[in-house]
Amino acid sequence: MNIQWYPGHMTKARRMIQENLKLVDIVIELVDARIPLSSRNPDIDDILSRKPRLLAMNKCDLADPKVNDEWVDWFNQNGLSVLLVDSISGKGLSNIPSSIQQILKEKIIRNKNKGIINRTIKVMVVGIPNVGKSSFINKLAKKASAKTGDKPGVTRGKQWIRLKSGYELLDTPGILWPKFQDPEIGKKLAYTGAIKDDIIDIEEVTCSLLEFLRDYYPKNLKLRYKLDQIDGLKGFELLYNIGKKRGCIVAGGEVDIFRTAGIILDEFRGAKIGNISLEKPKKNMDEL
Repeated sequence: MNIQWYPGHMTKARRMIQENLKLVDIVIELVDARIPLSSRNPDIDDILSRKPRLLAMNKCDLADPKVNDEWVDWFNQNGLSVLLVDSISGKGLSNIPSSIQQILKEKIIRNKNKGIINRTIKVMVVGIPNVGKSSFINKLAKKASAKTGDKPGVTRGKQWIRLKSGYELLDTPGILWPKFQDPEIGKKLAYTGAIKDDIIDIEEVTCSLLEFLRDYYPKNLKLRYKLDQIDGLKGFELLYNIGKKRGCIVAGGEVDIFRTAGIILDEFRGAKIGNISLEKPKKNMDEL
């Protein structure tokens, strides 16, 4: 699956982040807990350089809890402060101020020694499209401060949001990278909706997702779609069987493959198939 998507506003978003980085004290990088590596834009490390950072694994309630814990340990071991959060329920968000204070502890002490006390901490929030940045900010602000939407790339312009805690948040549009060197990354981003459905082959993506679920979450797959036997079945066969089970039939008795694929993707993204993690930390990082 060769996916290339880098519209003009992505270039503007990258430039906006670079230009405003000097205005903030710390960056919160939001990633999708189901794909913590694949949802990290590799350009972000270069753009942010040495700027203090807090990694927030959003949508943690959609991911496998055991795998979430593995990722927290892995990122901590690799020198990144990380929190599990969910921008819909608000889980973990109350820990953000204390985490920021800890990361900026030395800077706060230096400011205090200079007589600078209770200075507003400015925070930039970055992440790829549809990772939940706007919902994350709205939940922190306890009001609808940033635009939200189900489609990737809704937030466009720079927005400062003041929080009651004395923080100021800078929201930025989500940015993807020009080309995915690893096709598996493109697939995972497509599964989770980070890439617009209208530029991908939904049937192909769903077949690939079904094969992943067959191999790693067979019980979830069988239970959700009432499948008795899935061993050895290819993605299209699974897709076809699910379509029959769900009654997605068109004229002539044929299965509506496109409609079935859309249903499965929607149910995966809404965790109706269960709490699924699409990747987990490994020493060689070539599994899952």
